[in-house]
Amino acid sequence: MPQIAQLAETYASQIFWLLVIFGFVYFVVGRGMVPKVMDTVGLRDKQIADDLSAAQSARDAADEAEEAWRKRENANREAAQALVSEAKGKAQASTEGKLAEVQARIDTQLAEAEARIEESRAAAAAEIESVAAEAAQDITARLGNVIVTETEARSAVQKAMAHG
Repeated sequence: MPQIAQLAETYASQIFWLLVIFGFVYFVVGRGMVPKVMDTVGLRDKQIADDLSAAQSARDAADEAEEAWRKRENANREAAQALVSEAKGKAQASTEGKLAEVQARIDTQLAEAEARIEESRAAAAAEIESVAAEAAQDITARLGNVIVTETEARSAVQKAMAHG
């Protein structure tokens, strides 16, 4: 094989060109391109870290704003509850006052009605007594031919009404 025989003659030149090509690639890629890529990766990492930091700051600010909102909301809710309680208390007091006033008027009307009923009952009892006394006088005069005075008749009617 002729290629193997030439190997000893071209060996040194192939190694030389191999070292030159690898050196060139090392300096072009290793010293030229890799630092640029590493700078780009570093900038990207820095940008990501800055973005994450900004996002965390925004999240913290949002949490603080939410907490402040919750505190205001709770304070407003408590104030509203206090207003409702106060309004209920005022309404209850007003209602109780009106009920007391109405109850007083009803009690007054009831007392007046009872007085009128008592007067009517007394008048009716007196009228019944008077009619009964006249009837007793008339009945004794017709049936027994006895004359009874009005006073005696009223007294007998009063006794009969007290027992019955």
